[in-house]
Amino acid sequence: MKRRHNKIIYGDVSISSLHLRELPDLSDVLVDGNFECYDNLLITLIGSPRNVQGTFLCFTNRLTSLQGSPKYIGRDFNCGNNKLTTLEGGPLQVHGVYSCQANYLTSLKGVPSVIHASFNCSGNNLVTLEYGPKSINGNYNCHNNSLKSLVGAPKTVFGDFFCNQNKLTSLEGCPNEVYNDFYCDNNAVKFTEKQIRAVCKVKGNVNV
Repeated sequence: MKRRHNKIIYGDVSISSLHLRELPDLSDVLVDGNFECYDNLLITLIGSPRNVQGTFLCFTNRLTSLQGSPKYIGRDFNCGNNKLTTLEGGPLQVHGVYSCQANYLTSLKGVPSVIHASFNCSGNNLVTLEYGPKSINGNYNCHNNSLKSLVGAPKTVFGDFFCNQNKLTSLEGCPNEVYNDFYCDNNAVKFTEKQIRAVCKVKGNVNV
């Protein structure tokens, strides 16, 4: 760790790949840099810094809850490849990419309503996108879930939109506008490019 001064740690903190089962108590600390605790044996984030100005990486642990996570993250947040069934208790503000892929999520409840970059919830057990972010300034990736419709998706995606490898039987809830490419292959219904472009203004390619 870098030097600590007035409950601020200047620089990055990396305690990854150390077989940790719990975090040191930094709950009253602000990290003025990145905080990395990935590839451990953590089941909880209790003890995390209260604020992280950079990126917070806690992927590849055994987390079952985000309780105790920082409330403010200045850049990216990645809690992928854990055992999460809910995102409640997670950060309230993420000013970069929000990644929660490869968990056991059945709901997006707990995700901030605004994501300032891309959002990745692929590889979960989602049956709905309700409670998910309403504003995305990058890619939106919900592929490889159990979605039957797109209700809850943001109205505008300023990047690529991935809804392939689901169980879609309807395009209900589809974004009104996608600035890059739209991926919708390998669903229960094989939609045509014409059907997708009829409900969504796609500025890039449509992959069916």
